Amino acid sequence: KIMYMTSYKMQAEESMRRIDMILTAEPQVETSAPKHPKTYDVSFENVTFAYENTDHPAVSHLSFTAKAGTTTALVGHSGSGKSTTASLIPRFYDVQQGAVKIGGVDIREIPHADLMKMVAFVFQDPKLFKDTLLENIRAGRPSATRDEVLQAARLAQCDDILEKFPDGLDTVVGSKGVYLSGGETQRIAIARALATDPKVLLCDEATSALDPNTTHAILQLIQKINRELGITVVIITHQMSVVEEVCNRVA
Repeated sequence: KIMYMTSYKMQAEESMRRIDMILTAEPQVETSAPKHPKTYDVSFENVTFAYENTDHPAVSHLSFTAKAGTTTALVGHSGSGKSTTASLIPRFYDVQQGAVKIGGVDIREIPHADLMKMVAFVFQDPKLFKDTLLENIRAGRPSATRDEVLQAARLAQCDDILEKFPDGLDTVVGSKGVYLSGGETQRIAIARALATDPKVLLCDEATSALDPNTTHAILQLIQKINRELGITVVIITHQMSVVEEVCNRVA
């Protein structure tokens, strides 16, 4: 235990630093003249962004358009700014130059609550709470009814997950409950995203930790979502095989 004390101390200090950074962050300025897009293409217009305390931009003069109802991939090696680019779409950060737009409307002119309803996320390592599958999916939209949650689960092809447990949606996951495979967890995370009824879906390395067969199944699911629901999908990946399988176009 003594050997690991320094490591634990460093982790605790970093955790406290991040919590303090969130608590002391200045709230984003809300627009006084809100606008609402009628279409959901995502465009970057000469965007430059740099994190605090650095002069080197993470994104520099970036321009592209992810057309509504298509799948667009951002491809590159680690540290090339892919995830940063995705983080600019829901306005996790504000750009220093240029503009990010949805349906031709600058995201800074969209009320933040409305913007967050438009955009949903699926990350590389999704987290499930120690709770029922129902509540894990409903976490994206607490007001969702049981039928709406079930519909999202079916859209995310979670039927086999629900059928193999006697309690179905009421199955508890985590400690003293059941444990899901990586692919099953990813599908529950996709169902959570779909439960919010998003217009834009961001998938950040959502298949990089999965085996080839599971990756193929998840990519087919993303294609189905894109085709049937008309959601604008932006995939962040370093795997060209992912691009070749799911993308209508590549940025």
